[in-house]
Amino acid sequence: MANSMTGFGLGEYKDDNYYVTVEIKSVNQKFLDINCRFPRKVSFLEDKIRSLVKSYLSRGRVEIFVKFETIGFSSVELIYDKGLAKQYYDVLCKIKDEFSLDSPITHGEIVSFSDVVTTIDGKANEDVLWSCLKQACEDALKQLVSMRETEGRQLVSDVMMRTDILETMIEDVEKYTDNIVDEYKEKLYSRIKDIMNIVDIDEVRLAQEIAIYADKSNVTEEIVRFRSHIEQLRNTLSMDVAIGRKLDFIIQEMNRETNTIGSKSSKVEITNLVIDMKSEIEKIREQIQNIE
Repeated sequence: MANSMTGFGLGEYKDDNYYVTVEIKSVNQKFLDINCRFPRKVSFLEDKIRSLVKSYLSRGRVEIFVKFETIGFSSVELIYDKGLAKQYYDVLCKIKDEFSLDSPITHGEIVSFSDVVTTIDGKANEDVLWSCLKQACEDALKQLVSMRETEGRQLVSDVMMRTDILETMIEDVEKYTDNIVDEYKEKLYSRIKDIMNIVDIDEVRLAQEIAIYADKSNVTEEIVRFRSHIEQLRNTLSMDVAIGRKLDFIIQEMNRETNTIGSKSSKVEITNLVIDMKSEIEKIREQIQNIE
């Protein structure tokens, strides 16, 4: 069943040493776009998080927020970020020169800035940190996927309902085309008599005109293709894989056939049906923009 691309998930992990929370939210996007916000102490795990997300999701703009706290350590190490400290120092020097300040720059000012000095568990290693973060992230992803599945079912239900409406409309179009050539023949015959004020009409010439009109106004192929697209749409909606791009293509083709039917027919009833069909197709298009 199709999934929505909109969702939210929250995951937590806590033991004697770590407390981790992960928030993940997603909205519709043509491709998979992952944006992460990590504490510096676990930023080196970003690639693993991205790989994990890709195993759950295939489309959407995904934002991940991670909080990682260390608690209850018996052994703690201080990590000094020399590069970041130098950047802070250079900025402070520029400010000092800009405003002609005499006070010296102290080490206390530099280490007071965020992430210049951080703490980690002296016993921790990458596998331990990843294990904690992965559990919280997977819980968040499962919640998000569940929400996307729920909304996906609602989207599919709405699209299916509108597909049924379109099927009824194309059947009505076909009914109106059954006698369209005979109606044109009668109108043409009547107009010629009124304008030319003659009784004897060149039947050969009249037949030629009717044949030309019948060829130009024939929408049988378009109706057949439109019905085929309806069947493809229904079949695609029942698939258990990412179907958003395929649905978008099908809708484009349905819209193309509808436009062709409208351009070929001069019958008012068909023209009105075409307008209604385009309206329903646009509503479906808006819905499938949020399907994964």
